Amino acid sequence: MPSDNIPPPRRLPLQRGSLIETFRRAIEQAEQEGIKREAMTLRLTLRDTTLIRRDATIPVQDISFADGEMSVLKVKVISGGISESVLDLGGSSPVA
Repeated sequence: MPSDNIPPPRRLPLQRGSLIETFRRAIEQAEQEGIKREAMTLRLTLRDTTLIRRDATIPVQDISFADGEMSVLKVKVISGGISESVLDLGGSSPVA
């Protein structure tokens, strides 16, 4: 029997868009170091891929689905098979 004295569950607000902004900064930093976007790959966890696909705050020009491939910020995306999303710089160490 429900009680009126039980407080509602606590929910913390999510920071919408923060994931895409993290990658935007990493991509821009890599470009400043001379790495072209064509050489980069975003290796995303399945969860992060889903969050990006569902994030209505991401501008349409920042995400695309063409020829069976997903791109974010004009960088190719590979989903799954990792425990933490990273930006692969094409032969050098991945950065978050």
